[in-house]
Amino acid sequence: MKAIQFSQYGGPEVLEVVEVTEPHAGPGQVRIRVEASGVNGMDWKIRQGFLKEMIPLEFPAGSGLDAAGTVDEVGEGVTGVDVGDEVFGQGSSTLAEFAVLQHWAKSPALLTPEEAAGYPIPVETAIRILGQVDLRRGQRILVSGAAGGVGSALVQIAKDRGFEVIGTASAANQDYLVELGAIPTTYGDGLVERVRALSPEGVDAAFDISGSGVIPELIELTGDASKVVSIADFSAPEQGAQVSSDAGDMTAALEEAARLYAAGHFTIPVERAFHLEQAGEAQAASAGGHVRGRLVVVPVG
Repeated sequence: MKAIQFSQYGGPEVLEVVEVTEPHAGPGQVRIRVEASGVNGMDWKIRQGFLKEMIPLEFPAGSGLDAAGTVDEVGEGVTGVDVGDEVFGQGSSTLAEFAVLQHWAKSPALLTPEEAAGYPIPVETAIRILGQVDLRRGQRILVSGAAGGVGSALVQIAKDRGFEVIGTASAANQDYLVELGAIPTTYGDGLVERVRALSPEGVDAAFDISGSGVIPELIELTGDASKVVSIADFSAPEQGAQVSSDAGDMTAALEEAARLYAAGHFTIPVERAFHLEQAGEAQAASAGGHVRGRLVVVPVG
């Protein structure tokens, strides 16, 4: 089968389309014929070597974590899913024609594989960081970097849980934030003043998705550093804020995403779909930021 691999750390150019032996589902796993793979910041950070202490690789290594497709093998001990079912979930080396998943959920009716492939990491991350702050229905949160995958998921999940949401994004994505259900504003200089104009008493919690150096402003707006959580700025604890990086319950997150989509309360649009040989271009686009929704890779037809 065709798959993406790389034999050294480096830029997008180290990714190659190669022929490899098909993987097979082990105990507690399913294999899918991949119809789309999600592109995450984690993918290019692993490829670049930024996470080699946390996630050591044996070369040549595959790439990709999230995917959606049709189950064609069910491992020992797996129940509740059959060959032929459409699922989305998380595994490893998902930039390929076939991939093994460790966590999955059945795709609800009408959810396309392209959109579903973009759900796993954003949804798990959003649910996890919301759970790190004690919030009550009706309280207001700020999402800094609300137009990307994690931000889009966080806005919608927070709205479903009864929170009011202010979101920051570029001027071009203000209408998109409104569609998600957020009160929009732009990022950059003057953030505190713009947010206070929308919410004079500040916000009850703030989430830094983009890592753009706004932790001091978010602390000022919450009045409590412990109510600020970042997934991208690892200096946040030096300022009293929280960092979240350890994954939570992925299967529960996938099931929550399926439920919310089926109820009409959740969607993350696909900004662009790349072919397998464009995986490097897709990861470069992810690293560049300013993505509205998600980027995905589809196997070559």
